[in-house]
Amino acid sequence: MAETAKTHEFRAEVRKVLNILTNSLYTNREIFLRELISNASDALDKLRFRINRGESPAVADLPLEIRITLDKDKKTLTIADTGLGMTEEELADNLGTIARSGSENFLADLDSCEPKEGEEGNKADASNIIGRFGVGFYSVFMVAEKVTVTSRPAFVPEGADNAAHVWSSDGLGTFTVERVEDKEPSRGTIIVVHLKENALEFAEKYRIDSVIRNHSAFVPFPVFVDGEQANTQPALWREPKTSVTQEQYASFYKSLTYDGKDPFDVQHISVDVPVQFSALLFIPATSQDFFGQDQDLWGLDLYTRRVLIQHKNKDLLPEYLSFMKGVVDAEDLPLNISRETLQENALLRKIQQVLVKQTLGKLEKMAKDDVAKYEEFWRLHGRVFKLSYRDYTNHERVCALMRFNSSALPDTEAGKEALTSFDSYMERAKEGQKTFWYVAAPNREAARLSPHMERFRKKGLEVLFLLDPVDEFLMENLGKYKEWEFKSIETAADDALKDFADQEETPKEQQPPLSAEDSTTFDHLLGYVKEILGERVKNVVVSRRLADSPAVLVSPDGMTSSMEKIMRVMQKDDSLPVRNMEVNKDHPLLRNMLRIYKANKEDPFLREMTESLFDACLLLDGYVKDPQLVAARTRALLEKSASWYTEVMKV
Repeated sequence: MAETAKTHEFRAEVRKVLNILTNSLYTNREIFLRELISNASDALDKLRFRINRGESPAVADLPLEIRITLDKDKKTLTIADTGLGMTEEELADNLGTIARSGSENFLADLDSCEPKEGEEGNKADASNIIGRFGVGFYSVFMVAEKVTVTSRPAFVPEGADNAAHVWSSDGLGTFTVERVEDKEPSRGTIIVVHLKENALEFAEKYRIDSVIRNHSAFVPFPVFVDGEQANTQPALWREPKTSVTQEQYASFYKSLTYDGKDPFDVQHISVDVPVQFSALLFIPATSQDFFGQDQDLWGLDLYTRRVLIQHKNKDLLPEYLSFMKGVVDAEDLPLNISRETLQENALLRKIQQVLVKQTLGKLEKMAKDDVAKYEEFWRLHGRVFKLSYRDYTNHERVCALMRFNSSALPDTEAGKEALTSFDSYMERAKEGQKTFWYVAAPNREAARLSPHMERFRKKGLEVLFLLDPVDEFLMENLGKYKEWEFKSIETAADDALKDFADQEETPKEQQPPLSAEDSTTFDHLLGYVKEILGERVKNVVVSRRLADSPAVLVSPDGMTSSMEKIMRVMQKDDSLPVRNMEVNKDHPLLRNMLRIYKANKEDPFLREMTESLFDACLLLDGYVKDPQLVAARTRALLEKSASWYTEVMKV
């Protein structure tokens, strides 16, 4: 008969476990101070909680505070709190048992206790206690060769010893606990860290101030470093909105971002459902280059109960709101054991959804109530906000917030172009129109002078001017807005505007129609132009889109000239695109070319005119492959035209 299986407990080599905790669990040595300050804050929170329950601690008039003292000569860092303190047994249990959390036990005790009459709010107060895992204290051995913890409990059962006890260890696997006759602390805990030789930087005040500023600036109790308070900035996000002034918001923003300007706007958020958190978000008054060297310099500071968990967290906001600065403080984040990173981000997704919803709501209200302010916001951060085309959940809302320049708007100062929304465009549109027409150009004047604009101007149709390279990507990805499509005027079909009548305007001098013979000769001229230009153009045809311009280049595959240029830059292709050349047969320049062709098709001046016409088309699209050659051709034509002009005008 087989022997009964025996049950054994796992054994741990304490020295190895401590080595893992102190050298592998934490990635940044300065975290030890955050952990010690958090533990001290917990002790003060527990004491305050019990005082609120009506209990009287030892030395009741002692202020609730944390004091850090540095001694470079002795190579020590001392952190003292006036909190709950520990008995001899608690010192051995809490500091001698790895992964035992005093805060966890404290909260468990609360859950097991029946609240006294009128104490419904006490559990909410206790939620401020940070500690959970019971391993944060051991991070101190990253910088310490020895640690002593002297503690005196604030509450002692009647008749029990209220003496102080000291816990001591070098972090190599053993510790001692003994009674001491010291008068200090009169209540609470004093931790003395004997620094390693390679950690003496933590005996410098500037270094400690920096760590506190980065990680523990908003703990709810004053933290003094060598007698000077280091955490003077209150956690404004936890204050009632009605009690915070604009000056306080501005001061907080400047200390957070080091920006010399006041914020453009501020958003103070406090949410209980679906997740409990507070947030303080700012819109800066200056734009940032998130498409260049600053592309990774964004994100919100993530806190849990006033303690910094992650700097520049990018999961709290979508990229199109990356211009926003601020903090988020969540009540109960699922952190890993070192409290440096999150275990999973489902909770962050919920927080992000709330932040996006509230931010879009604030921008919608601004756009409605203060048009000038919203337009200023758009000029500052609109380029980044355009990335919202990827937010399919809020498609209608983000589309309604977008702004662009337009042919229907007046000219204004450079850099301050007037702006219109899609909804305003729709209100001005012609009856029966269901398309947002747009043209991409480097500036408003270039857009206005585009040859593709001519038939839209003739029909009185408004065209959106896309003056930013990202705009065409935006339009192509938006798809539709309220069942209206987005289309480039460059790709408009010949019959796209047939349902819209021409506007009444002062008639221009019209060229007489070509005779049947001249029409045939004109077709031959187009063939000759194609022969001159060769493989630089795919075809030369008569245009149906031009009214005032002599010629234009059009992509044969429907891609706009600006998009084609962007794609070529991305592919590092510096060759000239091969497109169709469309010509206006009623333009005086083409009629004169026809006359020259009829007189002598081999006239070299005809070739010069063809080359210059092609140069002009390339320039309109932003291509200057051989500027010296273009300049030489232009100079030659100017010389000839000036000579002929002086002869004709007899000057």
